[in-house]
Amino acid sequence: MNNSQQRGTDRSVARRAELITIGRKLFADTSYDALSMDDIAKQAGVAKGLIYYYFKSKRGYYLAIIEDSVADLVARAGRHDDLPPVERVQRTIDGYLRYAEHHQAAYRTIISGGVGFDAEVHAIRDGVREALIGTIAEGAYGRSDIPRLARIALLGWLCSAEGITLDWIGHRELPRETVCDLLVRTLGDTLRVIEDFEPAFPAPARP
Repeated sequence: MNNSQQRGTDRSVARRAELITIGRKLFADTSYDALSMDDIAKQAGVAKGLIYYYFKSKRGYYLAIIEDSVADLVARAGRHDDLPPVERVQRTIDGYLRYAEHHQAAYRTIISGGVGFDAEVHAIRDGVREALIGTIAEGAYGRSDIPRLARIALLGWLCSAEGITLDWIGHRELPRETVCDLLVRTLGDTLRVIEDFEPAFPAPARP
């Protein structure tokens, strides 16, 4: 690839990322059904054809926005590989809560599964759950390949954490630190239950 082609590719990638950033802001304030492609193009200040060029359809644009939000959430939760296990898990949960706090519309969309029963959005949500379970397992055990029972137990904790987080961002009656401590402690309980069933996967020592 010559320099001219590379610059064209870089501009294309940057333009697509810019449109996703704009879309995240638009869908943060307005529901999917309430925004037409004409509305999106007008508010984004671009020709409608440009959005079709990059994303093929409104749905394609919406899915790209959700996938970008998911990547952001997973990245924020998994930035602490150099920390001891207990602190790593705590930072992971705090990063998760910070994301939900500052990107409420995107978080609700990810957790609720999108517009109605949307199989693709549900698949994205399941993917982020798997990524987060892997991040927690890496923090707790130093490995992501864990027994089925351990994975089910962590999934149960994560689904509970999602419900707690949705309620928290909806009411905001508790400080983030308190919610983080609650989730850390309930995760610790889950890890100790896993240890009872799978002694080869001991829970990290209490801080």
